[in-house]
Amino acid sequence: MIMQEEIKIDLCEEGNIINYYVAFTKIYNEQVKLHGRTREAVLETIRICKNQNVLSEYLSGREKEVVDIMMTLFNEEYILKTYVESREKEAFEKAKIGTAQRLHEMGISLQDIAKACQVTVETVERWLGLVKA
Repeated sequence: MIMQEEIKIDLCEEGNIINYYVAFTKIYNEQVKLHGRTREAVLETIRICKNQNVLSEYLSGREKEVVDIMMTLFNEEYILKTYVESREKEAFEKAKIGTAQRLHEMGISLQDIAKACQVTVETVERWLGLVKA
């Protein structure tokens, strides 16, 4: 188990939820740096917060709920990131296909188009509909 130096947050105002939230978030961010967006990071955050009396009563009574919520957020974040990456890749390939088509119309050789688009000649042929996919 990796120990973390205690995070100093001004919790002087008893019951100031914003200060507790800031402390929880700082601890959580440190744990994500150490463990990634994992269940272990969430559990370590909860353990550290309890030890430092940051939302300890709340976390003790609702630990499973907090873990479930945090893991759901991880999953949603991962799905969104994957979707965005997929759309970017798709847009990039469409741009390459358009470029290949324009170069082909200009009479550029398939080999040169492939080189310019950094793909194989077979890929260019498929893009241009010269072979069956």
